[in-house]
Amino acid sequence: MSWLSRLFGGRKEAEAAPGPTAEIEHRGFTIRAEPYRTEGGQFQTAGTILKVIDGEERRHAFVRADRFASIEDATSLSLQKGRQMVDEQGERIFSRP
Repeated sequence: MSWLSRLFGGRKEAEAAPGPTAEIEHRGFTIRAEPYRTEGGQFQTAGTILKVIDGEERRHAFVRADRFASIEDATSLSLQKGRQMVDEQGERIFSRP
């Protein structure tokens, strides 16, 4: 991978996110766990929170600093963090600054 790709957050195809590894419903929101493999071979905690509001699907993507050796552990924490964000922020999570 070129140094420019690393600088701007690019990932190799092999390291690209495989897509959602799990999906749950929580308080009317859909939470998708989307961990991805990092250059070090670990899995980064990441996901997307979705909800249809006034006929429009709203999305909030998140990435956390936590990394794990197994995709199962990263998936579990991604769902946990998504639930926590919904509980703390509700629909405000979609507010634009």
